[in-house]
Amino acid sequence: MTGGQRFAQVLREWTEVFMHHSARDFKALMDEAGLSHTHLSILMRLLHGGRCGVSQVGDHLGITAAAASQAVERLVQMRLIERREDPHDRRAKQLALSEDGRALLRRGLESRCLWMERLTDVLTPAERAVVEDALTLLTRAARTAEENSPAAKGRNP
Repeated sequence: MTGGQRFAQVLREWTEVFMHHSARDFKALMDEAGLSHTHLSILMRLLHGGRCGVSQVGDHLGITAAAASQAVERLVQMRLIERREDPHDRRAKQLALSEDGRALLRRGLESRCLWMERLTDVLTPAERAVVEDALTLLTRAARTAEENSPAAKGRNP
């Protein structure tokens, strides 16, 4: 196995462990709250994309307007999102995260990180320093690779 192949294998193994632990605790909290994958996707869309209409939610998730409307209604009833008047069209409604929705997502995102805090207790200070340096290099390399990717160059003519 070449050095590049070994690096890729180690990176895949870390990614699998990271994703497993990161997603497990977050999913447990969302399951406890009674949220489906669709509900969570809507909440995350509103968190990262801001206000939008029901049709935009449907388009984003690749589901029908009726299915989006039904999922949105459940989230409104759970007080995780709010419907507000569109400032540009009083007939239309915009969806936004409520404070309860933001708090739930914040708890979920925090739960994703708890295992990393536990992981630091297993490593010595010297090991943590090595990992910190390596992850800093890897993050920088990933950002550079993204900036130089054909997709990024297509976005920035």
